[in-house]
Amino acid sequence: MRVTFRWHPCESGAVDQDWEDRVNAAWTAFDAYAEDDAAEFRAVIDALAGELPADSPLALFERACAWDSTGHSDRAVPLYREALERGLGEASAYKGRRAKIQLSSSLRNTGHPEEGVKLLSPELVAPSDELDDAVRATLALCLSSMGRDREGLSLVLGALAPHLPRYQRSMANYARLLVEPEDWPSPRAGNGPR
Repeated sequence: MRVTFRWHPCESGAVDQDWEDRVNAAWTAFDAYAEDDAAEFRAVIDALAGELPADSPLALFERACAWDSTGHSDRAVPLYREALERGLGEASAYKGRRAKIQLSSSLRNTGHPEEGVKLLSPELVAPSDELDDAVRATLALCLSSMGRDREGLSLVLGALAPHLPRYQRSMANYARLLVEPEDWPSPRAGNGPR
């Protein structure tokens, strides 16, 4: 049986190209590890992380990803937190955002979705990047775990709408209607079914 991989492979930071290439190669090979070999995979990542200074937020992030991706959210949570506390977001805004997404998911998995909501909500207004939809999807899961399904569905529909070949405006309006007052104009009012 294979380990279920929940996230895109973790990448290294701007350390040196050789280290980055080796970390990327390790994550590219992740799916070749059987579930029983999860510890072996974590040892590979741990050895690579061990090449960095002990307080490196990148090393902490890689270790967190390895624990998380092999089904140990509980072991990943403190590592993600420490990576963020040690400045992962300053070292790499992209990796900092990834850590927040992954930490929020792990918090949800360990029974603390409200912490995930608190962590990810500010990301809705952060500078846009390719992780926007992942922020919304993870936040939607955290909201759903708290019984706030309408808010979660609104986020997911809002994220999906721009990717649709048609009905983009209608779906975006329906997403808003899930969480805004009922006197909001009809999704079709003035904009048709596009």
